[in-house]
Amino acid sequence: MYGEAVALGAGTVLNALATGVGSAFAIDAETTARVELDDSGTVEGAIAGAPDGDTRLIRRCVERVVDRFGDGQGGHVRTESDVPMAAGLKSSSAAANATVLATLSALDVSVGDDAELDREAACRIGVAAARDAGVTVTGAFDDASASMLGGVTVTDNAADDLLAREAVDWDALVWTPPARAFSADADVARCERVAPMADLVAELALDGRYGEAMTVNGLAFSAALGFPTDPAVEAMPHADGVSLSGTGPSVVAVGDRDGLERVRDHWNQREGDTWLTTTRTDGARVIE
Repeated sequence: MYGEAVALGAGTVLNALATGVGSAFAIDAETTARVELDDSGTVEGAIAGAPDGDTRLIRRCVERVVDRFGDGQGGHVRTESDVPMAAGLKSSSAAANATVLATLSALDVSVGDDAELDREAACRIGVAAARDAGVTVTGAFDDASASMLGGVTVTDNAADDLLAREAVDWDALVWTPPARAFSADADVARCERVAPMADLVAELALDGRYGEAMTVNGLAFSAALGFPTDPAVEAMPHADGVSLSGTGPSVVAVGDRDGLERVRDHWNQREGDTWLTTTRTDGARVIE
């Protein structure tokens, strides 16, 4: 029994650590999961390019799907990704979504609007697995829903409730410094101190003012998490919105390509990787 699926990375509009409400948007960076099930009863995992990588999340995704739809199968899951790990670009959510869909495919469980399981429900399996594995503080339904559904989403992560989703067509610029930051290590108490700003960001996002929401979020959470605001300030004259993505360290700007190319000139002078991409509205998918 074999299944293969792809899910998307994402950037942040609103970090959910302060209030539990979050917002994210899918970008054109993919994670692929390949799952082969057998009768071993145990699940093994591997991450391409990271032989010592933590596979708890992807193994738990397989286990949760098998617990619900299978018959005690074990097997092997392997992921490979364009999304850098621990960079704030939702690599864990993308890996979870891809693994869940690949495992469902291996079990011949259909996913879709008129299928046995819709994509929101499939996404929640990965969110639950992320909580089990301890790789997230909030459950990250905002990140996971953007990765799974595409477009921009606003969610209540405490209830795993999708508050809004909109298809958006943006160019995006990503700067990822060499340092890495794991979401589970974020200082939640400091993030909770910027809750009034997070409430404002949520209002802006639910009103469709995503660029303004991103910029307020980026300044507030950069301060809370100890990241410099200089990259955001450099982008503000040329971008519609710019934010620290997730718990960092990546910074993501959106806007028109000409403006983002000006931002890229600034960010290229910084250590790390800078790359232009676009949003995606199609979300995760099974590879037949």
